[in-house]
Amino acid sequence: MFILGLESSCDETSAAVLEMDEAAGIRRIASNVVASQIDIHSLYGGVVPEIASRAHIEAVSSITYRALEEAGVTIDDIGAVAVTTHPGLIGALLVGVNFAKSLAFSHHIPLVSVNHVHGHVSAALLSDPMLKPPFLALVVSGGHTSLYAVDDFTTYRTLGSTRDDAAGEAFDKIARVIGMPYPGGAALDKLAYEGNPKAFVLPSPAFPGAGFDFSFSGLKTAALNLINSASQRGETINRADLAAAYTAKIVRGIADKTAAALAETGAETLVIGGGVAANSHLRSALQKVCDDAGVRFSLPPISLCGDNAAMIAAAGYYEFLAGATADTSLNAYATDDVE
Repeated sequence: MFILGLESSCDETSAAVLEMDEAAGIRRIASNVVASQIDIHSLYGGVVPEIASRAHIEAVSSITYRALEEAGVTIDDIGAVAVTTHPGLIGALLVGVNFAKSLAFSHHIPLVSVNHVHGHVSAALLSDPMLKPPFLALVVSGGHTSLYAVDDFTTYRTLGSTRDDAAGEAFDKIARVIGMPYPGGAALDKLAYEGNPKAFVLPSPAFPGAGFDFSFSGLKTAALNLINSASQRGETINRADLAAAYTAKIVRGIADKTAAALAETGAETLVIGGGVAANSHLRSALQKVCDDAGVRFSLPPISLCGDNAAMIAAAGYYEFLAGATADTSLNAYATDDVE
C-alpha cells in the first residue's frame, strides 16, 4: 500500500509517500519532501513558534501535492494518511493535524495518529530492511533524550528520559552563546574535532544512580559559567576546547546510560533516531558500545535523522496495521502525555 505522511511538529514542513508491504518485505520511500524554516529562524537564533506555525500554513498544501507528484501517485492511490499529533509545538502540530483530517476525510482515506518520537525510531526501519522488534531505541533530539524498550512495532516502554533539557537543546544553547551559526549542533560537532576534550572539567549529563535518566541543565549551566567567568576576566574562552569538552561529556553520558540499558535488557539490537543522531561523535561512541557488547547497531542515514514525514509514514503504517485509526475528533498535543 501507499501511505502519505505529514510532519509539522517544529520548524520543518514535510510530506512523504511510502510504499509499504511488511509481508513482502517492502519499505520504500517513494518521495520525502521537506521545507525547512532554518533561514527564517536563524534571524532569531532559535525557533519562534508563531512564525513556525504561519510558515507551516503557507507550505503544507504545496508540499503535500509535490510529494504525491514525485512519488508518481495521486491521492486516490493513498491507503492511509499518517500525521504527527504529539509531541511538539502545539500551533505547528495543529496545522498538520487539521490539514491531514481535511485531506483524509474529504477523500474517504483512513487517518492515523503518530507519536513524533516513535517516528524518529521508525526512521531506521526505512534504511534497515532486516530490522524488526524487539530492540532498544535511543532518541536524541532537540526536545528528547530517551531510551525505550520497543517490544513490537507499536509498543514502546520508556526506560529513561531527560529530567530537564535535552541533548539537542544543550548543544544549540552553548553553540549560540559562543557565536556559532544556527542551528548550532552541526557547527559544534565540527568544531569539537579541533579542541582538547580534557581542557575543561564539566559534569556528566548521565543522571546519578542505576536508572537510565539524563539531566543536561547542570552541564549547560557549568559551560555558561565558564564562558561568563572568562568574559568577566576580559578573556576569550577557547571555543574549540569548550566544544570538544562539552561534546565529550554529552556523548559519554549518553553512551554510558545506553550501555547500561543494553546490559540490563539483554537487547540484541540498538536503534538510534533524532536530530542529534546525526552527531558524528555520538554515532562513533555508540558504534563502539555496540561492538563491545556484541550488539547490532541500526542507525538511519543523516538525511532521516532530522524531522521528516517519511519516518512518520513508517510509524503510521504499523499503527494502521494494528487498527489504530482516528476520526474527526483527532487533536494535537504538545506533550507525550496522551491517553
